[in-house]
Amino acid sequence: MLAAVATGLAVLTPVAGAQVGTGPWISDSPGYSEQERGCGDVSGLTFKLTCSTASGDQRAERRYTTYSGGTHQFEGSFKITSMSGSRISLKQTFRDGSSAGPYFLLAVEKGGRMYAVEGGATLGSGATVGTSVRVNTINQVGSSHKVYLNGSLKQTISSPGGSYYDKFGSYRTSSGAGPITVQWSGIKFWHK
Repeated sequence: MLAAVATGLAVLTPVAGAQVGTGPWISDSPGYSEQERGCGDVSGLTFKLTCSTASGDQRAERRYTTYSGGTHQFEGSFKITSMSGSRISLKQTFRDGSSAGPYFLLAVEKGGRMYAVEGGATLGSGATVGTSVRVNTINQVGSSHKVYLNGSLKQTISSPGGSYYDKFGSYRTSSGAGPITVQWSGIKFWHK
């Protein structure tokens, strides 16, 4: 009887993690550094741009360890708690090394539109104050980079070979300005 009960409980136990894409995935714990520039402020997993300056380097971010090759997945949820600015990047996949620079930037406009900064494609809506949005990116280096919002695939682009790293927080795009306060949670990384 106990075995049957134990078996029944095992069936009800949820699968650990909420990663998307085909696994199996191996959990990672990459190191990171914090970046505060201009009116950026980092406090734990809360990232603020406290000014409405529409020029200069305004950022509050976590930058994770560089990786090369393989397939790497990021997962995290953000909730904007206040925003009177617009066009703020929240999640980035950056190229490192000889091709260093922005590769993928997920940004949000004041009305809740989420878009890819490079190319301007709309990826979703509803990123309004108080609403939680889960973001997953899967970068298969040398093949493809995929973006999921709340578990739904929103974009697939080519991923050149080389080195990359993940960043999240709040970062003023070239056409944007704060202020914004955003809280991140559920940060996870995997590789395969």
